[in-house]
Amino acid sequence: MITRRNLLTAAAGAGAFVTLAPGIALSQEITERTVFFDPDARALGNPKGDVTVVEFFDYQCPYCKKIHPTVEKVIKEDGNVRLVMKDWPVFGDASIFAAQAVLGAAQIGKYEVAMEALMKTVGKLTNDEVEKVLTGAGLSMTEIAASVNKHTSKISGLLDRNYNQALAFNFVGTPSFVIGRTTFGGVLDEKGLKGAIAEARAAKAG
Repeated sequence: MITRRNLLTAAAGAGAFVTLAPGIALSQEITERTVFFDPDARALGNPKGDVTVVEFFDYQCPYCKKIHPTVEKVIKEDGNVRLVMKDWPVFGDASIFAAQAVLGAAQIGKYEVAMEALMKTVGKLTNDEVEKVLTGAGLSMTEIAASVNKHTSKISGLLDRNYNQALAFNFVGTPSFVIGRTTFGGVLDEKGLKGAIAEARAAKAG
């Protein structure tokens, strides 16, 4: 079921994704800039698009992977939308490993290759399967591991921010979306996604 509510400026709680960043996480203000324009998050689609679609997802989430081609289709056909994929690894260690690996790949210019390879997988993952999939996509796990180690602070910081934002929006699972000033908890089909983009665009124009 999709839940929908208007987005108000909020503050995230002080919880930390301790698996990734032990210690105390500072609360953060949730604003359009921090959600839509995190400098460490890759923007797909049209980087200068007038509407931003933010999707909180997990590489083990079957619904995220099922709707991914539809999300990409809508973004491509529209031509004026930014897509920000926010890793929210809620399904355990393999999800965390996958997110870290892809974000490590991003630092060496291979984000889309790694992300698309894992989004094509079916079912649950293990660390070994993640490595196999990424290697099969032509990526070097040695290079990815070195990148993750080099950029540990940046990657863990991004994942912490994603986590805190998801909590602030009261999301309960993946996929979840922020489009314009509205949040959507659950799967958006093609019609729903197009409608949400149109509403966000109209509100912005108004």
